[in-house]
Formats: sequence, C-alpha cells, structure tokens
Amino acid sequence: MSKPEPLIPHHGGYRNLKSFQLAQLVFDITIRFCEKYIDPYSRTKDQMVQAARSGVQNIAEGSQASATSKKTELKLTQVARASLEELKLDYEDFLRQKNLELWPRDHPIRQDLINQRCQSADAVASWVMSASKHNNPTTTKSILTQQIYPEYSANAALALINVACYLLDQQVKKLAVDFTTAGGFTERLYRVRKTNRLKEKGY
Repeated sequence: MSKPEPLIPHHGGYRNLKSFQLAQLVFDITIRFCEKYIDPYSRTKDQMVQAARSGVQNIAEGSQASATSKKTELKLTQVARASLEELKLDYEDFLRQKNLELWPRDHPIRQDLINQRCQSADAVASWVMSASKHNNPTTTKSILTQQIYPEYSANAALALINVACYLLDQQVKKLAVDFTTAGGFTERLYRVRKTNRLKEKGY
C-alpha cells in the first residue's frame, strides 16, 4: 500500500544541492577577489558582491518556498542563475579591461581547477598560487602579483561560475517538468482533499 501524498512535501534541502555549494564557494571567492583587485570605492565591487550573494540567497529561498509554491521555487532559481550570469560578465570585463587572457572552456589549466573539486576559498587560493608558479616558473614576483595572480583568480572564478550555471540550468529544467506534470500546492491540496474524502466514504 502506497503512502498518502503529504500536503507539505519535504523541502528546504538546499545545503545538499551542488548548485548551492558552488554558488556559496563563488560568493566566498568573490569577496576575496574584490578585496584584493577591485577598487573598494567603486560600484563594481558592490555589484559583484551583491550578484554573488544573490546567487546563493535565491537558491536557498527558492528551495524553502518549494513547500507551498513550486512556481516561486522555479522563479527564484532562475533569478539565482541570472545573478551568476551578471557576475560572470563582471569577471570577463575585469580580464578584458586589464588586458588579461580569458581562458576558453577547453583550456587545460581551467580543467585542472575543476578536477581539483575545491571545497573552500582557501583551497582555490592555494590552487591559484600553485598553478601560477608552476606554469610561469621564470616569471618575476612583480608580474606574478600584478598580472598572473589576477588572471588566474578571475578565470578560476569564471570556471566555477560556469559549472554552477550549468547545474542551475539543469535544475530549472527539472523544476519546470515537475511543475508541469505534478502542479503546485493548489493541485496537491486538491488531490489530498480528494483522497481524504474517499477514505471517509470507505473507498
């Protein structure tokens, strides 16, 4: 005998979502990046930090709202995706304006970072320093500090943002399918009421 459909389904498990974990990592990295490479009095710093924060907060809020509104969850997940897209453009602008290289998707150094599966901003920072020195063994300290570290840091952030965006794209697709097939809270309430009425009648 199957279990009855709950009116309020399990929800709020956003901390287990890979998209949330990556968005949170990107937020931590962005805070450090802005403190080190962006003018503290510029609007760019505030915009980058806010976009990174929005990516995290909207995933969490959408997951929590899913209990009573799949439509809200879908909308907020899309907002999170849009926020990370905005942040991606800011990092790309930084590289372009500093005349630094934007790594393509198939860049071997970029793939090396993804393979590391870093879990913290400290781990990403350690990778940036290690990879910078390994791939530029004869570069002077001043060039490392002024060019290589910023280039690797921005590209590292972009690599992680792209993975997070991909995961959110998949998440949005699944939420759209779920909403289309199962409906939201109103439809679930109708089904639960109907089941209860049948039980009362002995069916």
